[in-house]
Amino acid sequence: MEEKSNPSLQATPEQALYARILEKSMLLGLFILLVTFVIYIFGIMKPYIPLDKISGYWHLNVHDYLNHPDLHIKAGWGWLGMIGYGDFLNFVGVAILAGVTILCYISIIPTLLRKNDKLYAVLAALEVIILTTAASGILAVGH
Repeated sequence: MEEKSNPSLQATPEQALYARILEKSMLLGLFILLVTFVIYIFGIMKPYIPLDKISGYWHLNVHDYLNHPDLHIKAGWGWLGMIGYGDFLNFVGVAILAGVTILCYISIIPTLLRKNDKLYAVLAALEVIILTTAASGILAVGH
């Protein structure tokens, strides 16, 4: 029996590009998470909150934790100012993993435009704008 390929099951060029970037970025993010975790666990960089005191804060909710008089931790992107501490260095990998989708959408827009697929290019651009705005925190409500 001869196998027939189903053309609808073939990835489009933008899907393949999205997948390649997603895979490489995910591996990079996981590698950075692993490296920064090793740095934290082995005490290569001093943590902001000493390991022997961290469990004393576990009972706090986010608001109380961020506003604790002994901690002075800023919400949102404030962790960037504390990246010199081992426990905040871990956030780099998390930020990379969180931003991968934005990078993937940005990368497929030129391919969509070359294919004259303007609707999907506009949708991808809108997705980039929405995700970037959400990640920026400028529309933050509450915290």
